[in-house]
Amino acid sequence: MRDRFRDEGRVEPLPVIWTGRATNHLQWLLATVGGACLALGIELAVDSTWTSGIAALLMAVVGCVAAGLLILFGTLAFVHVRVKVDSDALEVRCGHMGVPRRRIPLAHVVGAEFAPTVTPRQWGGWGYRWRPEQGTAVIVRRGEGVVVTLGDGLTFTVTVDDAEAAVRVIRDRLRLAGAGKPAGI
Repeated sequence: MRDRFRDEGRVEPLPVIWTGRATNHLQWLLATVGGACLALGIELAVDSTWTSGIAALLMAVVGCVAAGLLILFGTLAFVHVRVKVDSDALEVRCGHMGVPRRRIPLAHVVGAEFAPTVTPRQWGGWGYRWRPEQGTAVIVRRGEGVVVTLGDGLTFTVTVDDAEAAVRVIRDRLRLAGAGKPAGI
């Protein structure tokens, strides 16, 4: 089985096998722009000598605050990504709060490949992406990544430092899982 100390009646999970992360420092610049928009909206609301009427002021304040929050939270969610491979799954967590998060059981994985260059352009930008013909991806920066092929034929791609090591670990886990299956399955 996958548990240590099974014979003694205790069940202790296997340790994490591999962890990695990737960071996009350009996202901090975009987060600063979002913070500036938010500050402008607050400044307009608090200390405005707007003479064009309350409706125009309200639209400007709401527009600046909304744009600031969208830019700020949208960029901070994808400043960095953490990837963990353990005995059961590949887990991807984005940003400081770990949201969005994706957990893929290794039982659903049929293969893993190293991609030397994954670009935001291939996926339509930074962030959590979906393309019907490719699958899904978490792209926080340009560079190396892991491409996992799922049982349904689609892929999951994530940009992460030391992606080659992650691919080796996933392939080893898949081999171990395959070795434990009875013949004919």
